[in-house]
Amino acid sequence: MSDTSDLSAASGTLDGMTVKTAGLTSAATTFSKVMTQAFSSSVASGQKFDDVLKSLALKMSDLAAKSALQAGAGAMSSSISSLVSSLFGGADKAGVSSPVKAFASGGVIGTPSYFPMPGGGTGLAGESGPEAIMPLQRAADGSLGVATQGGGNTIHVQIATPDLDGFRRSENYVTGQIARAVARGQRSL
Repeated sequence: MSDTSDLSAASGTLDGMTVKTAGLTSAATTFSKVMTQAFSSSVASGQKFDDVLKSLALKMSDLAAKSALQAGAGAMSSSISSLVSSLFGGADKAGVSSPVKAFASGGVIGTPSYFPMPGGGTGLAGESGPEAIMPLQRAADGSLGVATQGGGNTIHVQIATPDLDGFRRSENYVTGQIARAVARGQRSL
C-alpha cells in the first residue's frame, strides 16, 4: 500500500510541476513577445541603439521586479535567461537568428537586421531604410572596391533620311523606340 501512495504522491507532484512549467512557459512567451515588439518599434522609429538598449534594460528590470514579487526570484532568473537567449539568439550566435541568408553575390536588406561584428559586438543594418550589400574585390594595385560585372554594351543607331525635315518629323518616334528597346534589355538582365 505504501508504494501505491508514494506513486500517487509523486504523480500529484509531477502534475503540479507540469502546471507550473506551463505557466512559466506562457509567461516567458508573453515577455518575449512584449520585449521583441518594444525593441522592434524602438529601432524602427529611429532611436539611437544605446537609447533602445537603455529602454529595454528599464523594461526588463521593471518586469523582473513585478515577477519577483509575484512568482519568486528563482523562477524569474531562469525565465530572464531563457528570454534573453530567445531574443538575441544566445551568446553562441552573437545575435544572429536562423536561417542564414548569404549575400556573397549581393542583395538588399529591407528591414532592420542585426549581424555579428568582427572582434565582437553586434551591428545593425537597414535601420533607416533599405540598404544594398555589394561584394568587394581587391584590385591589382591593392585597393578595395565594389565588384562589378562587366560594363554596359554600346549601341549604335544609324538613321538615314533624305532631308532634315523628315528626320525632325520622326525624331520622337525613333527616340521612343530606342527607349523601349533599352527598357526591354534592362528587364532581361
